[in-house]
Amino acid sequence: MSATDIHDPTRRDFLYVATGVAGAVGAAAFAWPFIDQMRPDASTLALASVEVDVSQVQPGMSLTVKWRGKPVFIRNRTPEEIEAAKEVPMSELKDPVARNANLPSTAAATDVDRSAGADRENWLVMIGVCTHLGCVPLGQAGDFGGWFCPCHGSHYDTAGRIRKGPAPQNMAVPTFAFISDTRVRIG
Repeated sequence: MSATDIHDPTRRDFLYVATGVAGAVGAAAFAWPFIDQMRPDASTLALASVEVDVSQVQPGMSLTVKWRGKPVFIRNRTPEEIEAAKEVPMSELKDPVARNANLPSTAAATDVDRSAGADRENWLVMIGVCTHLGCVPLGQAGDFGGWFCPCHGSHYDTAGRIRKGPAPQNMAVPTFAFISDTRVRIG
């Protein structure tokens, strides 16, 4: 490099650099609202999971909560309801798949696979939407003592399995976990 290749910065060089920096800052300021609007808003993030206190739900009682814009049925089943669900032969089920997001997609629709597990088989947590046309079924109704959708006549048993009517699938079980003996987290 010779002495002629090095030159002192001039005012023009400063203006070029300052203009480039101002342009980059301006482009970022212009683009930020478009980038920011792609993030989910606070209400969506709040619905990603919900914690529910089930300490007051006695056997035979149900609780309905809203999660991701849908009703979720939480039922503390009685021993009689559990026995009724266990006695159903798998060959009588319209949908033999558990539809439980906590289990593999091939899990059978046994009573324990539809419930909160062997140690909490009395607890049932389901998305409270009829799988026929998305209606909200009535609890503790229908031919099997579970849920009944009066819109088109779908009957679900005490494990939320479709037994009669046009609904093609069992009610879905969302991802959930008991975080204590009295609190369940859905989502």
